[in-house]
Amino acid sequence: MQPSGVITTTTDFGHKGPFAAVMKGVILSRFPDARIVDLTHDIPAQWPPEAGFWVSRAWQWFPAGTVHLAIVDPGVGTERDIIVAEVAGHIFMAPDNGLLAQLLDKHPDVRVSKLDMDRVASLELPTPSATFHGRDIFAPIAADIAAGRLAVGDIASPTRDWTPGWIDDPEVADDRVTGVIVTVDTFGNLISNIDADLLEGLREPVAEIGGHRIPMLTTYGRAQPGDYLALINSFGVVEVARAEGSAADGLGSARGAPLVIREDRGSV
Repeated sequence: MQPSGVITTTTDFGHKGPFAAVMKGVILSRFPDARIVDLTHDIPAQWPPEAGFWVSRAWQWFPAGTVHLAIVDPGVGTERDIIVAEVAGHIFMAPDNGLLAQLLDKHPDVRVSKLDMDRVASLELPTPSATFHGRDIFAPIAADIAAGRLAVGDIASPTRDWTPGWIDDPEVADDRVTGVIVTVDTFGNLISNIDADLLEGLREPVAEIGGHRIPMLTTYGRAQPGDYLALINSFGVVEVARAEGSAADGLGSARGAPLVIREDRGSV
């Protein structure tokens, strides 16, 4: 990998405390020229699947050589591993808790390693806090990799074993695809894990969620204000929206709700 100097950060730290800023301060202390991009710090607390969902669909918009930190870590301070993955010239670091599973499973040529803490000791980092590995382990290592001073092989050992994801992949049948709502965005759109290419066998798809039958349209403006619609969003997955309103509030649906896209055969 040829480092680009770009580091993205994805966490569940939120914005009520200094945690994300302190982590970035550590990066800048070791690599002043780093360009740090906040992917999001609004992941629901202790919910790795949403972090993995966004990382797996956003990384390709960054230059090759980017280091992607993703830290949603209910097991911080325990014996859980930290994994470092290389995909298409990008580096990903995350706790081995299923966060990166959907990315790793989609790339058969991925190179995955597990951090070797004995070798990490050679970096002479301060003794890590049991509750803030983002600051004490992830940030300094990411800085050194992004600066080109450290290679993954210097501090990690190859593996083909990682924790599976928490959310099952969509189920595909002849006349339907069944998935789940992974996240709700700031507009109240319900964003699913159903990729657009899974719908190729459906000629006239319609969405079903929470007992509601919702038409598939091409964009928000094709619906009348207040009407519900489903569409393929800018990240290539199905979302359910409400024109000029919140689908989440109107439908009473949230993360974890099942979503079915099926062939339109009239009323159900």
